[in-house]
Amino acid sequence: MNTLENTIGRLCKAILPIDEEIFFGNQKSSVAICTLSSISLLKEISKSSLMEKIVLVGRLLSENKGIDSLVRYVITNNAIKTIILCGKDVTGHKAGHSLLTLYKNGIDDDGRIIGSHSPDPALTVTKNEVVKFCNKVKILDMTGETNLEKINQAVDSIS
Repeated sequence: MNTLENTIGRLCKAILPIDEEIFFGNQKSSVAICTLSSISLLKEISKSSLMEKIVLVGRLLSENKGIDSLVRYVITNNAIKTIILCGKDVTGHKAGHSLLTLYKNGIDDDGRIIGSHSPDPALTVTKNEVVKFCNKVKILDMTGETNLEKINQAVDSIS
């Protein structure tokens, strides 16, 4: 399955190249924003004054490698305390749903996100890393929200 998954991943990169992954803002902030599959929202935020209020903005496209990367990054970055999850969830992969389900339920002994409806919610992070992640951050679920002003208001309410 990994060979097929890697081949499909390379094919997707060739057909739909997405260079933007993370944009860094105010390193004194504790708020991060995840725009899920909304790349236009990611770009809009990265060019706005909102970057002065947040530590970073990034996207999340997959329910496995993407969440693995996010969990590892957050537990090694002392600044991040809150993640605002916004934008459109990834059709099919449901990465946002899987992240919220991970936050609520954790992973089973095989590394699968308990209760996820995604096609392949298998992670390589350990249960210990998941616990650290869940204890370290709060997730504000604004899935579906693409209005920059509403996201800005949410950031202001946290800060």
